[in-house]
Amino acid sequence: MSALVHGEERSLAPGGAAETSDFDDWVAARGPGLLRLAYVLTGNRADAEDAVQDALARALPRWEHIRSVGDPDAYVRRMVVNAHTSWWRKFRRRETPVAEAHGSRASADPGVDERDRIWRACLALPEPQRVAVVLRYYEQLEYAEIAALTGVAEGSVRARVSRGLVAMRGLLGESMGEEENR
Repeated sequence: MSALVHGEERSLAPGGAAETSDFDDWVAARGPGLLRLAYVLTGNRADAEDAVQDALARALPRWEHIRSVGDPDAYVRRMVVNAHTSWWRKFRRRETPVAEAHGSRASADPGVDERDRIWRACLALPEPQRVAVVLRYYEQLEYAEIAALTGVAEGSVRARVSRGLVAMRGLLGESMGEEENR
Protein backbone atom coordinates (compact mmCIF):
# COMPACT_ATOMS: atom_id res chain seq x y z
CA MET A 1 0.00 0.00 0.00
CA SER A 2 1.28 3.51 -0.71
CA ALA A 3 0.26 7.09 0.06
CA LEU A 4 1.07 10.54 -1.22
CA VAL A 5 3.18 12.32 1.43
CA HIS A 6 4.45 15.84 0.70
CA GLY A 7 4.03 15.31 -3.03
CA GLU A 8 5.83 11.95 -3.09
CA GLU A 9 4.40 8.47 -3.16
CA ARG A 10 5.55 6.58 -0.10
CA SER A 11 5.06 3.02 1.03
CA LEU A 12 3.14 2.77 4.27
CA ALA A 13 4.37 0.63 7.13
CA PRO A 14 1.88 -1.53 8.99
CA GLY A 15 0.30 1.50 10.71
CA GLY A 16 -1.41 2.66 7.55
CA ALA A 17 -2.84 6.12 7.03
CA ALA A 18 -3.05 6.88 10.76
CA GLU A 19 0.71 6.46 11.14
CA THR A 20 1.38 8.68 8.12
CA SER A 21 -1.02 11.30 9.47
CA ASP A 22 0.81 11.29 12.82
CA PHE A 23 4.13 11.66 10.98
CA ASP A 24 2.76 14.53 8.86
CA ASP A 25 1.51 16.32 11.98
CA TRP A 26 4.88 15.88 13.66
CA VAL A 27 6.74 17.17 10.58
CA ALA A 28 4.40 20.17 10.34
CA ALA A 29 5.20 21.05 13.95
CA ARG A 30 8.93 20.22 14.03
CA GLY A 31 10.04 20.62 10.42
CA PRO A 32 10.90 24.33 10.59
CA GLY A 33 13.14 23.72 13.62
CA LEU A 34 14.88 20.84 11.85
CA LEU A 35 15.42 23.06 8.82
CA ARG A 36 16.92 25.81 10.99
CA LEU A 37 19.29 23.32 12.61
CA ALA A 38 20.32 21.94 9.23
CA TYR A 39 20.83 25.46 7.87
CA VAL A 40 23.19 26.35 10.69
CA LEU A 41 25.08 23.10 10.13
CA THR A 42 25.32 23.37 6.35
CA GLY A 43 25.50 27.09 5.69
CA ASN A 44 22.95 27.18 2.89
CA ARG A 45 19.27 26.49 2.40
CA ALA A 46 19.55 23.94 -0.41
CA ASP A 47 21.90 21.67 1.52
CA ALA A 48 19.80 22.13 4.66
CA GLU A 49 16.67 21.06 2.80
CA ASP A 50 18.52 18.04 1.41
CA ALA A 51 19.70 16.97 4.88
CA VAL A 52 16.22 17.34 6.38
CA GLN A 53 14.58 15.57 3.45
CA ASP A 54 17.04 12.70 3.71
CA ALA A 55 16.41 12.37 7.45
CA LEU A 56 12.62 12.54 7.06
CA ALA A 57 12.63 10.05 4.19
CA ARG A 58 14.51 7.63 6.43
CA ALA A 59 12.27 8.39 9.43
CA LEU A 60 8.90 7.74 7.77
CA PRO A 61 9.23 3.97 7.34
CA ARG A 62 10.52 3.70 10.93
CA TRP A 63 8.08 6.19 12.45
CA GLU A 64 6.37 3.69 14.74
CA HIS A 65 9.74 2.69 16.23
CA ILE A 66 10.95 6.30 16.46
CA ARG A 67 7.78 7.32 18.30
CA SER A 68 8.26 4.47 20.76
CA VAL A 69 11.79 5.51 21.81
CA GLY A 70 10.39 8.32 23.92
CA ASP A 71 11.95 11.39 22.30
CA PRO A 72 11.30 11.49 18.55
CA ASP A 73 12.63 15.07 18.38
CA ALA A 74 16.11 14.05 19.54
CA TYR A 75 16.05 10.91 17.38
CA VAL A 76 15.23 12.79 14.18
CA ARG A 77 17.57 15.67 15.10
CA ARG A 78 20.36 13.10 15.23
CA MET A 79 19.25 11.79 11.84
CA VAL A 80 19.62 15.32 10.43
CA VAL A 81 23.11 15.68 11.93
CA ASN A 82 24.06 12.26 10.54
CA ALA A 83 22.65 13.12 7.10
CA HIS A 84 24.72 16.30 7.06
CA THR A 85 27.84 14.49 8.27
CA SER A 86 27.48 11.84 5.55
CA TRP A 87 27.06 14.53 2.91
CA TRP A 88 29.99 16.51 4.29
CA ARG A 89 32.31 13.51 4.15
CA LYS A 90 31.49 12.95 0.49
CA PHE A 91 31.69 16.67 -0.31
CA ARG A 92 35.04 17.13 1.43
CA ARG A 93 36.64 14.62 -0.90
CA ARG A 94 35.53 16.48 -4.03
CA GLU A 95 35.43 20.21 -3.43
CA THR A 96 37.00 22.90 -1.32
CA PRO A 97 34.52 25.47 -0.02
CA VAL A 98 35.40 29.15 0.05
CA ALA A 99 33.93 31.74 2.39
CA GLU A 100 32.73 34.00 -0.40
CA ALA A 101 33.07 33.94 -4.17
CA HIS A 102 32.91 37.70 -4.58
CA GLY A 103 34.13 40.68 -2.54
CA SER A 104 32.42 41.18 0.79
CA ARG A 105 29.34 43.33 0.84
CA ALA A 106 28.96 46.20 3.25
CA SER A 107 25.89 46.59 5.40
CA ALA A 108 24.40 49.68 6.96
CA ASP A 109 23.72 47.66 10.12
CA PRO A 110 27.00 46.90 11.96
CA GLY A 111 25.22 44.03 13.78
CA VAL A 112 24.70 42.29 10.45
CA ASP A 113 28.40 42.55 9.64
CA GLU A 114 29.31 41.12 13.05
CA ARG A 115 26.86 38.21 12.66
CA ASP A 116 28.29 37.59 9.20
CA ARG A 117 31.85 37.49 10.60
CA ILE A 118 30.78 35.03 13.31
CA TRP A 119 28.90 32.93 10.75
CA ARG A 120 31.98 32.77 8.51
CA ALA A 121 34.20 31.84 11.44
CA CYS A 122 31.78 29.06 12.35
CA LEU A 123 31.75 27.75 8.77
CA ALA A 124 35.56 27.71 8.78
CA LEU A 125 35.66 25.27 11.70
CA PRO A 126 36.34 21.60 11.07
CA GLU A 127 33.06 19.70 10.82
CA PRO A 128 33.15 17.99 14.26
CA GLN A 129 33.87 21.30 16.00
CA ARG A 130 31.20 23.15 14.03
CA VAL A 131 28.58 20.52 14.87
CA ALA A 132 29.47 20.70 18.57
CA VAL A 133 29.46 24.52 18.64
CA VAL A 134 26.16 24.72 16.72
CA LEU A 135 24.45 22.19 18.97
CA ARG A 136 25.81 23.90 22.11
CA TYR A 137 25.09 27.53 21.24
CA TYR A 138 22.44 27.48 18.53
CA GLU A 139 20.38 24.55 19.78
CA GLN A 140 21.41 25.34 23.41
CA LEU A 141 21.90 21.68 24.26
CA GLU A 142 23.86 20.51 27.28
CA TYR A 143 27.10 18.63 26.75
CA ALA A 144 25.53 15.29 27.72
CA GLU A 145 22.75 15.82 25.17
CA ILE A 146 25.27 16.63 22.45
CA ALA A 147 27.27 13.53 23.37
CA ALA A 148 24.16 11.36 23.09
CA LEU A 149 23.13 13.03 19.84
CA THR A 150 26.50 12.71 18.12
CA GLY A 151 27.63 9.42 19.65
CA VAL A 152 30.80 11.00 21.06
CA ALA A 153 31.98 10.97 24.69
CA GLU A 154 30.99 14.05 26.70
CA GLY A 155 34.66 14.93 27.29
CA SER A 156 35.24 14.90 23.53
CA VAL A 157 32.23 17.16 23.03
CA ARG A 158 33.61 19.62 25.59
CA ALA A 159 37.00 19.53 23.85
CA ARG A 160 35.42 20.13 20.43
CA VAL A 161 33.41 23.08 21.72
CA SER A 162 36.47 24.53 23.48
CA ARG A 163 38.73 24.10 20.45
CA GLY A 164 36.03 25.49 18.19
CA LEU A 165 35.71 28.61 20.31
CA VAL A 166 39.49 29.06 20.38
CA ALA A 167 39.61 28.72 16.60
CA MET A 168 36.74 31.17 16.17
CA ARG A 169 38.46 33.69 18.47
CA GLY A 170 41.60 33.36 16.35
CA LEU A 171 39.64 33.86 13.14
CA LEU A 172 37.74 36.82 14.51
CA GLY A 173 40.84 38.39 16.03
CA GLU A 174 39.04 39.36 19.20
CA SER A 175 37.95 37.94 22.52
CA MET A 176 34.61 36.18 22.57
CA GLY A 177 32.70 35.61 25.82
CA GLU A 178 34.03 32.79 27.95
CA GLU A 179 31.99 29.59 28.03
CA GLU A 180 30.59 28.76 31.42
CA ASN A 181 31.01 25.06 31.97
CA ARG A 182 27.78 23.64 33.25
